[in-house]
Amino acid sequence: MPAQAVHGTYYDGLSARAHPVTLVLEDSLEITGRDLRLAWTLADLAAGDTAAPLMRVGPAGRAERVDFTDETLAAALKDRCPDLYRTDSSASGGRLRLVLWSIAAGISVIGLAIYGVPAIAVRLAPVIPAAIEARLGGAVDGQIGKILGDPPVCGDAPARAVLDRLIERMTANGGLPVDPAISVRRHAIANALTLPGGRVVVLSDLIDQSRTPDEFAGVLAHEFGHVAAHDPMRALLAASGSSFLLSLVLGDLTGSTIVVAVGQAAISAGYSREAENAADSYSVEVMRRSGGDATALATILERIAKDDEKPEFAGLLRSHPFTVERANRIRAMAGSETVGRRILDETDWTTLKGICRNVPAKPAK
Repeated sequence: MPAQAVHGTYYDGLSARAHPVTLVLEDSLEITGRDLRLAWTLADLAAGDTAAPLMRVGPAGRAERVDFTDETLAAALKDRCPDLYRTDSSASGGRLRLVLWSIAAGISVIGLAIYGVPAIAVRLAPVIPAAIEARLGGAVDGQIGKILGDPPVCGDAPARAVLDRLIERMTANGGLPVDPAISVRRHAIANALTLPGGRVVVLSDLIDQSRTPDEFAGVLAHEFGHVAAHDPMRALLAASGSSFLLSLVLGDLTGSTIVVAVGQAAISAGYSREAENAADSYSVEVMRRSGGDATALATILERIAKDDEKPEFAGLLRSHPFTVERANRIRAMAGSETVGRRILDETDWTTLKGICRNVPAKPAK
């Protein structure tokens, strides 16, 4: 019986470009896409640090990888790949870096007591190693799911392909510290949440409530602004205080207290006024550079302010305060030259709006 084909996304490790691919597990992991055909030896595969149902695998020691959410393929790879969760020799250097970083964290605990959480968060967040941030982001992703009632991941293949192309277009030359990983989950609240490690969780009602692709893209670009500024790590430090730094010293990077605190911080998105304004500015520049309507973020925020009693906007409004003031500032920055542009054509926008077409709805919490 032939192996079942599974949809996934391939990254070459050289750019943020996402390639929609088909995965088939035979004697090797066969990866097929447009102008792409690879066969990865099973013994060479290593798994990345992700939260189920997302799985990430690639040849050990190389930057290229594939992401997918098929649980059957994930289980088969775990059975057939002997070193899937290996710790290779290169990890010794990583361990040394973590030891040194733990020493620095111990010093930072003292600094925290002297200077306070905000000052430490501003200085520390941008220099936290990417591996630590990615590991924490994966753990927080799972906690977010629990807080929201385990909303299912949406992965309609044509819609996901449109979203990946949009992400690639928006992040080209965007100066992000990591390649963002965007997941869409079926949920009856319109919101997007930014987590450590460049993870962005989009709740599907945000797409449903966006009247144009540029409104959705404007919100997504705003979240990319938080990624660029390391705001999730600053929120982590503010939410957990010295607990996070102590967890580095003790080696418990994903302890329950930390993960719950950060998950709750991501839900409330308690960023400062300055952080929100900076993310708005980033959104305006990304939308202008990407050929979209740079005022669209203001449009959706103005509608939120007008309809703030409506439940579909409750999540986004609670997590993004001083809405009218922000909308006015965005319009002033954006000007009028991009008004009327569309970052996606109607066909692609209709396809993207169907990303959860085969996923049952989850109630709002």
